[in-house]
Amino acid sequence: MKTVQISLNSIDKVKSFVNDLSKFDSDFDLVSGRYVIDAKSIMGIFSLDLSKPIDLNIHAEDNVDTILETLRPYII
Repeated sequence: MKTVQISLNSIDKVKSFVNDLSKFDSDFDLVSGRYVIDAKSIMGIFSLDLSKPIDLNIHAEDNVDTILETLRPYII
């Protein structure tokens, strides 16, 4: 598992983030405080405080480099 911090500070960014994650079969979790939600869930993402950075847990054994390259616009 790999963890990176991301920023999703606009509605368009959330939509494109979910679309990018949907291309992969791996599981992704967003962790904000004590909340853990599925990163592929738009409704779940909007339940978080998007004004702060959020931890993204990537549960992938292979192609982690490809995933990180795809997520580069969101990583802080």
